[in-house]
Amino acid sequence: MPMTITSDAFEEGGRIPVKYTCDGEDVSPPLEWSEVPDGAEALCLVCTDPDAPSGTWTHWLLANIPAEKSGLEEGISPQDLAGMDVVQGANDFGKTEYGGPCPPPGPPHRYYFRLVALDSPLDAGNGDKANRVLDEASAHKIEEAELMGRYARES
Repeated sequence: MPMTITSDAFEEGGRIPVKYTCDGEDVSPPLEWSEVPDGAEALCLVCTDPDAPSGTWTHWLLANIPAEKSGLEEGISPQDLAGMDVVQGANDFGKTEYGGPCPPPGPPHRYYFRLVALDSPLDAGNGDKANRVLDEASAHKIEEAELMGRYARES
């Protein structure tokens, strides 16, 4: 079976609740995954908005999540992630933590939570930029799974 990523907070293609956005508490949604392939030594998670006016916007970037993890709880803190030795890359808000959907008023934007199973941990450091981490992740990718949610702000 292929690797999957899901959330109890929203369905594939569904609306991301306000709680997980800049209009709410701006906490990360609960995420669960399964069927991590044999041979995976670490996981990488990235949340992006390809509909941002300036081009794809990175909202969250985590590398070297232990392969035996089966998910992340709602609102996981940077301190809890650091305690698991998870590398927290820089998002496009200039922070090393989750930054929820915050589109300009208009049509809904799509937010992709992409989980990548890696054949080895990445040589990444806290604060590294998404393009550097994702380039390295692509060289070590075994498999990936994706969950997409939508969010729009009223004008």
